[in-house]
Amino acid sequence: MSMAERFARLPTGAKLLLILTAVLLPIGIGLALIGNNGIHQANSALEGRKQDQSRAAAAAIEGLIARNALALRIAANGALASGPVGACDRMQRSLSIAPAVAQSFEVETPDGQPICNKGETGEIEDAPAVAPGNIRVTISPSGNGLGIRVGVINGMATALVPKEELRTAAREAGGAITSLVLDDGNRELRVINPRPSADQQVRFIQWPLSNGNLVASVGTTHQRITTLDQLLLLLPLLMWVAAALLTWLLVSRLLIRPLKRLEHAVLAYRPGEGPLDLPRKLGPSTEIQELRNAFGRAIDRVEESEQETSHALEGQRRLVREVHHRVKNNLQVVASLLNIHGRSAETTEARGAYAGISRRVGALSIVHRNHFAEMEENRGISLRPLVAELAAELRASAPEEARGLSIDLDIDSLNTTQDVAVAVAFLVTEVVEFAMLNAQRDAVELSLRRTSDLTARLSLSSPVLVPDEGGDPEKMQFERIIGGLAKQLRSALDRKLGRYSVDLPVFPPA
Repeated sequence: MSMAERFARLPTGAKLLLILTAVLLPIGIGLALIGNNGIHQANSALEGRKQDQSRAAAAAIEGLIARNALALRIAANGALASGPVGACDRMQRSLSIAPAVAQSFEVETPDGQPICNKGETGEIEDAPAVAPGNIRVTISPSGNGLGIRVGVINGMATALVPKEELRTAAREAGGAITSLVLDDGNRELRVINPRPSADQQVRFIQWPLSNGNLVASVGTTHQRITTLDQLLLLLPLLMWVAAALLTWLLVSRLLIRPLKRLEHAVLAYRPGEGPLDLPRKLGPSTEIQELRNAFGRAIDRVEESEQETSHALEGQRRLVREVHHRVKNNLQVVASLLNIHGRSAETTEARGAYAGISRRVGALSIVHRNHFAEMEENRGISLRPLVAELAAELRASAPEEARGLSIDLDIDSLNTTQDVAVAVAFLVTEVVEFAMLNAQRDAVELSLRRTSDLTARLSLSSPVLVPDEGGDPEKMQFERIIGGLAKQLRSALDRKLGRYSVDLPVFPPA
């Protein structure tokens, strides 16, 4: 047996596992290249961060020098303006209210001779003289701080910025810097001493300060992201994405595509137009082959059941047709019997009662006949021929004194259910009969217009239709009957002088 045949006999899950194992190796190589690129970008970001930290530390030292020089110049100008006597006391009072400036200083004459001092300034007083408006920054020979000498009118002032203040300012601004060395060309001041470990490297960046009088060498730890660390962080996520993508591709080829072909074949099947044509080759999955066979068996059973259902439905249709035919005939027999007994009645009231009942039975028979005619198309009862036939029937059964009654019709072609048609037929019969008995010479107008896709409005007009007329028992009985019929249509009866209207549900336009 060949390897291809052995692979074809494996389950779909085992096939997917073997394919994934073979495909993941080149993906791992691709991940290594992508990770290497990401490492370079991360290292570049770290370098930029170190640059920013060292720049911030140097800027903090520069700001500290500028703040002290400005405060020293303002205080010295004010102190020497009143003469050398008491200059240090006046200058100390001025500096004491200035935040974060040196409090150790010395006041000198323009030629460098000391006038007075406060605190310890060390050997900074030996610094070169400076002209008014100039600043000279030097490193203390003892290495305990940074000396600042400013030239003012009538003298000079020299202050010492301690190394601790320089260190604090640099660390607050620079963050994780590991070394800071200041150089004025003659001496160095190690503000922060580097203490690198055996596996730690320090990288120095130099920044000029105080118009080039000083150079700050800022050291930061040389950090780099290794390839191993980057892969350890990103490899699980990347492998998951790769595995998910490959699984989807493989499942799409081995499962989804065959299932789609099977779906198209099933959707293309039309009962009664031929047998179900299922594709013979649906990939290597044996489960899909079994599913195809199950579809074929299911369709066969559905066709058999559909044939049985069709035969049963045809028998039921014949039975219903026969029932409707018998009911229609029975209603016609009842109407005929009522007419016969009405003609033989002895009193006018009895003949009128027989005629009224006969007209209502006739209206129900007409509705039933129209329902039987329309049930084959399953579109309900057409109201236009129903009302036209009902009007003709009512004129034919009218008493002698109402033979000339005119019934004018203005009806749209609408369809509705049998329950609505029965209520409409009885409502028309009641109104026309009431007009026959009370206003034989006035025409009755019937209007049926569609008002929306699902509603229509039936209006009946006659001078005999006068709402809210009390005292006449016959009129009160008529109002109760048509009000009840309107409720059957689930609509309020709109009573106006000479016109009653009601809304009724209809089928939407075809």
